[in-house]
Amino acid sequence: MTSTAPHQSILDKPYVLDLFAGPGGLDVAGHVLGVRSLGIEWDRSACLTRYAAGLETLHADVSAVRRDSFESLPPDINVLAGGPPCQTYSVAGKGAGRRALDEVKRYIDRLMAGEDDAEIDKDLKNLSDPRTAMVLEPLRYAIRATRSPSRDHRPYDVIVLEQVPAVEALWEQYAKALEGNGLPDGTRYKVVVDVLDTETYGVPQTRSRAVLIARRAELGAPSLPAPTHRAYEAKAWNRMSARSSTHAHQPTLDERGTPDPDDDLLPWTSMGQALAEPVGGHPGRRVPFLVRSNYGSSGNPGRRGVRTDRQPAATVTGRISRFVVFEHLNEKIVREGARFSMNEAGMLQSFPPDYPWSGTAQAQQVGNAVPPLFGAHLLSAALGLPAPDPQSLRKPWQRATEEQRAKLRSEGCGAADHCTPRCPRPDEQATR
Repeated sequence: MTSTAPHQSILDKPYVLDLFAGPGGLDVAGHVLGVRSLGIEWDRSACLTRYAAGLETLHADVSAVRRDSFESLPPDINVLAGGPPCQTYSVAGKGAGRRALDEVKRYIDRLMAGEDDAEIDKDLKNLSDPRTAMVLEPLRYAIRATRSPSRDHRPYDVIVLEQVPAVEALWEQYAKALEGNGLPDGTRYKVVVDVLDTETYGVPQTRSRAVLIARRAELGAPSLPAPTHRAYEAKAWNRMSARSSTHAHQPTLDERGTPDPDDDLLPWTSMGQALAEPVGGHPGRRVPFLVRSNYGSSGNPGRRGVRTDRQPAATVTGRISRFVVFEHLNEKIVREGARFSMNEAGMLQSFPPDYPWSGTAQAQQVGNAVPPLFGAHLLSAALGLPAPDPQSLRKPWQRATEEQRAKLRSEGCGAADHCTPRCPRPDEQATR
């Protein structure tokens, strides 16, 4: 169900707690909506990116914050958001995913019954894969809020979660618990769950995400964000390409989605549209160009995915640094290809130009992030705000000053120029 009702904000001053915040996709989304956010992030490099971007951050383990320092979180936070790592559930083959889901269901039932945290933590230590515990954290934070003296036991008003499509069944289980008996204190939510395609919200890549939006029942039922763009259909594109050997620098309306007289959706956004024009430190990328990814290749170049600048990018993951970009439309021409810069990779995720990617594993940071434009649509639907203006994310990002960055790191790490013992250790991060 998508919303067609007039926009009316359900909260006077929304303030988002972004769990597993990464380099800042949801926080950038909040920025363009005028919504304040605080992110909790484990990875040191992602935190360096966040500090450079001027984002409020705690360099910390989400579980440790809940256990040991929840009362120090700002008491006026009223929105819980994030995408917990869900590798244990999404693992494929031999029913492992189903077994993980059954295990998560049992823990959800125990949490919602109000069982003691210490007992649950003791059992979680015996899990075959400790990452399973991470998928429970949003629910544990929701429960913890109702037990917090600093919050006057006030529950979160809104919950927004997103992850890979395989996690939809987990979100459905969350929904049953939140809508059924509710949290142990009796708080109940209205919930909507679905799998959405990011290109239908203007993101210049094809990427599907399982999303959950919940509101306290007193605030009314939430709706999914209404799509703004047409879906990309690979088969239709291939048929069109077979009929035509010509190339326009920008795709026509027909190429970017068949017009429907009954809708006012825009054509999907192509890589060329996102990258061709110079903006900020981005010099602009010449069109036409062709991109060869390594999806499904198994080491065989003939099986690699190929798209042109007239199409949206394939899903941007940590492998984006391996994509080869040819400044022509014939992959068989033997010429060394270029790569996307991190600035360009971020722009294909809908991050603003000049976003200050920092630290190591920057491609992984880009790939793990929530696309900000998609995140802005999720937050706007959850909070009853007008849909975001995509052009607000086309402007160069204003990097934090050294003074601002130092202040943010002092608050997030405990020191202006280095991590402290309260930060997760690098050796711990490697095992997570």
